[in-house]
Amino acid sequence: MNSTPSKRPLRIPLISALIGATLVVGIYLGVKEFFPSRLRAGQRAITPRGALSSEEKGTIDLFQVAASSVVYITSVTVERDAFSMNVFEIPQGAGSGFIWDERGYIVTNFHVIQNASVARVTLSDHSSWDATLVGVEPDKDIAVLKIAPTGVTLTPIAIGSSKDLRVGQRVYAIGNPFGFDHTLTTGIISGLGREIKSVTDRPIQGVIQTDAAINPGNSGGPLLDSAGRLIGMNTAIVSPSGSYAGIGFAVPVDTINRVVPQLIKNGVVKKPGLGIQVLESDLLKGNGILGAIVANVLQNSPAQQAGLTPLGRDSRGKVQLGDIIVAVDDIPVTDGDDLLNILDERQPGDKIHMKVVNNGAERTVDVKLGLLQ
Repeated sequence: MNSTPSKRPLRIPLISALIGATLVVGIYLGVKEFFPSRLRAGQRAITPRGALSSEEKGTIDLFQVAASSVVYITSVTVERDAFSMNVFEIPQGAGSGFIWDERGYIVTNFHVIQNASVARVTLSDHSSWDATLVGVEPDKDIAVLKIAPTGVTLTPIAIGSSKDLRVGQRVYAIGNPFGFDHTLTTGIISGLGREIKSVTDRPIQGVIQTDAAINPGNSGGPLLDSAGRLIGMNTAIVSPSGSYAGIGFAVPVDTINRVVPQLIKNGVVKKPGLGIQVLESDLLKGNGILGAIVANVLQNSPAQQAGLTPLGRDSRGKVQLGDIIVAVDDIPVTDGDDLLNILDERQPGDKIHMKVVNNGAERTVDVKLGLLQ
């Protein structure tokens, strides 16, 4: 019997190859079974989007134009260590603002820079500049700063009007919420003619209500209409948590446009005054009394010259009411806030016509407003 030993070694590699191939196929099928998407499918084909809608294009253009006029404001206080006598800067707050004109005037909320020793303004190109305080009007939560940048072209924001706004108009808020770079939020005008309290507890009248998201850091930033014009300055929110809850408020641009030029020129706002003090509204309405009760008349004031009578006491020490102002220029006055709001629209030197009630008797008084000191 003859054998062929020279062919026998070939069987072993052949069998090994067959076993290996079988294992590879088995592993492949197993992997394919457990990971079909990895082996069967590649990246999905991108569906063509098509052109942006006209509304989207308009919003993008609005943001790109207006963002160059919006700034980020940081404020710090300067304190000296009692032991080392070293001076430290302590962060005070942050907010937004907008460029008023090419001279470097910046408008923001008063509460953004309140109690600050130093304020810095960061422009849209991320350059940062020290700012000087020009003037403030706390009663309207408005402040004006000034920067003197070199080699930078400033883009003033476009100014609109707030007297012809309509509920339902689209609005756009730009600011730096929570320290983020320029952020755009959109919404509508939810209400007009609102009234909020300033940091001085004086009423700010004609405030715009919006549902555009306004968060900490948005304060002082612009509220724009669909033409990209300034219609208000974002100033406050109503929220139990301190973050956006669907109700935001903006100081109307007509108020800003009246106050800012005075701050730039004089550093203060010249306010008209009667020279009187009135009782708190809550004390009056609780007793069913409507009007601004004259509590005190200042010496040499327009009110004294017009013969207004303050409250006093009779011989037994009982309080007696004096004059109660119930109308100014035929506009009803129900409390002291109404009187302040009416005077806010006047100028020193203007003459007003008041209807006054005293002990049931009604009379009219003409007064020339003075300068409130």
